[in-house]
Amino acid sequence: MQAYEWLWRGATPFLGRNHRLRDGLPQRLGRSFPIGPMDIWIQAASAGESYLAGMILDTLGGDTPHRILVTTNTRQGKDILDAVMQRLRSASKRDQWASAFFPFDRPSLMQKAVDAIQPRIMVLLETEIWPGLMNALKINGIPMVIVNGRMQAKNLRHYQLWPRFWHTLGPDLIMAVSPEDADRYACLYGPSKVSVMPNMKFDRAITGPKTGQPNPVRALIPAGTPFVVLGSVRQEEEEAVGQLIGYLLDRRPDILIGLFPRHMHRVASWQSRLNTAGITGHLRSRITAPVNPGGVILWDVFGELVSAYAAAASAFVGGSLAPLGGQNFLEPLTCGIVPIIGPSWKTFEWVGPEIFDQGLVHVAEDWRQVGDHLLKAVAAPPPPKIVIDTLQRYVAERQGGTAMAVQAIEQLLKPQGPADRSVV
Repeated sequence: MQAYEWLWRGATPFLGRNHRLRDGLPQRLGRSFPIGPMDIWIQAASAGESYLAGMILDTLGGDTPHRILVTTNTRQGKDILDAVMQRLRSASKRDQWASAFFPFDRPSLMQKAVDAIQPRIMVLLETEIWPGLMNALKINGIPMVIVNGRMQAKNLRHYQLWPRFWHTLGPDLIMAVSPEDADRYACLYGPSKVSVMPNMKFDRAITGPKTGQPNPVRALIPAGTPFVVLGSVRQEEEEAVGQLIGYLLDRRPDILIGLFPRHMHRVASWQSRLNTAGITGHLRSRITAPVNPGGVILWDVFGELVSAYAAAASAFVGGSLAPLGGQNFLEPLTCGIVPIIGPSWKTFEWVGPEIFDQGLVHVAEDWRQVGDHLLKAVAAPPPPKIVIDTLQRYVAERQGGTAMAVQAIEQLLKPQGPADRSVV
């Protein structure tokens, strides 16, 4: 641990210069931390894990007797957590919850954080394996559980370079989302600590657009105009998506395209790209009336992607035309749209190959095939109700992970001896 400490000491001054890490820097440095004792400390790396942490909080409920801290590494994750906690406080008139930025994993900082928080148990979501944190928890005899655990084969190979080190820091319980993930964790920590649970992401898969409220995106689209959404487009696939846009507009000049960059700082680059290609682009933030067909609405505001899917005739989900692992293709499905994705979707392997067998998602080999699928869907879209009903049946068979995770957390909070920790 001493070498790890000195590595962090050398890196910390440089990390503090990063504009993202400067947000919440005092807490990342172990200062201004919520003071314990806390019953539960949950670590949720970023936005995706923060949604899962919010589901745990909701399942525990506003009447929970437990004091709970949830930490995250990102501003987006913290905003998600703060919204959940504010809702729980308003409904229960209690204040059992706190959020904070996750400290840098320097062992001395983590020991300081553990001393301040005094958690009874630590909950790590998905693939949160931090040596400094785990060492501090072991020193203080604090039980750890990994829920919704995932581990890629390449990560296991890296961990197995120091098997004794990782085995020493091992959690008390690991609940993995698949037999394959469970086998990888078992190779590292031993099979007695590992079990399999349904992926918690299925518990929030059927959310869809809010009903009973006007869809702000529909007001942007002229009546009878087919609307095609290109969602969560990543920088590495922008060249391919630029070609896709030209391909679609050449063949269907009567359509309107909604383009959603995954990261807002790419909006200016997209403006330049569209101008160079001679394609009419409209910034979403400046639109006050329906937009003429034959162009692109470039989204520069947050929070409307699901609403756009609900207004679409067809949709492509990005992060999939470059080797990036894909983005969330369940969102358009909840709106009754069968999404088109590129060949890269490893991040969403947890959904299972059966979703493709049932025709709920179409995989294209390249941008041209994506375009052909989108145009086919525009010409003859599947009935949204059938799509939603099929998705609901698919997901219902795979739900229940959140309740199982909460049951394990509650069990670990009960007074018990080491031999009693093989819950679930």
